[in-house]
Amino acid sequence: MAIQVGDTIPSMKLMMATPDGPKETSTDEIFKGKKVVLFAVPGAFTPTCSAKHLPGFVQQADALRAKGVDTIACISVNDGFVMKAWGESQGAGGKVLMLADGSAAFAKAMGLELDLTGRGMGVRSQRYALIAQDGKVTHLGVEAPGGFEVSSAEAILAAL
Repeated sequence: MAIQVGDTIPSMKLMMATPDGPKETSTDEIFKGKKVVLFAVPGAFTPTCSAKHLPGFVQQADALRAKGVDTIACISVNDGFVMKAWGESQGAGGKVLMLADGSAAFAKAMGLELDLTGRGMGVRSQRYALIAQDGKVTHLGVEAPGGFEVSSAEAILAAL
């Protein structure tokens, strides 16, 4: 079952893209005691993700922080090296924390995995964005397949 408003983000390990390469972190470290905006994309360097989703959060980072957001994080079923390169190519440094869910374990724990095996992409994450306060989901926007409305930076700004 997919995570819902009022649920707690699953406690698990993730990889974080850093200037020195991938570094292990945990959802507890990311979410505990903070207001966090997390958005998930099906894949780094894919068309909608690169043209709209990540750029929107990079551009709106200051506006989100002005509304009390401590951390803006992007997660994708890619490895830490890919997430680092994608973040660098999009100017995300210092604005968006790039998280790697290489085996889709987080997507599955959230109940928001997407099987794109038929398209040669394997199991990925659905496109969504959420707001969490101290690890508890307070807002969740999951996109319909092919959609890009409820998970945009502008939609999250409106929800804050």
